[in-house]
Amino acid sequence: MKNPSITARAAEIQDSIRNILFEDWDPIGVREDARRDEYDTYIGGVYRILAGSRSEHDWIRFLSIVEVTAMGLNPQPSEGLHSVTQKLLQLNIELHGHD
Repeated sequence: MKNPSITARAAEIQDSIRNILFEDWDPIGVREDARRDEYDTYIGGVYRILAGSRSEHDWIRFLSIVEVTAMGLNPQPSEGLHSVTQKLLQLNIELHGHD
């Protein structure tokens, strides 16, 4: 049986990642269409990288690769990803407790 507090905490973490991807990253511009789940396929990968790397360089590289290879977008200057990576790196991804 799953621990309800861990399940709730995992949902909070997913929502935090979803919000950053939707509000701050949004490389294909769906924010105006209110499709909040557009980037949900990346939440698991984002969480795994957060759990394994706290490097801003790794984050910029990951987001750039997703934009170019998965979304077919033209490469963008990495400076534009700085604020997104900082917000992701500030997330508390611990399953046991907050802050």
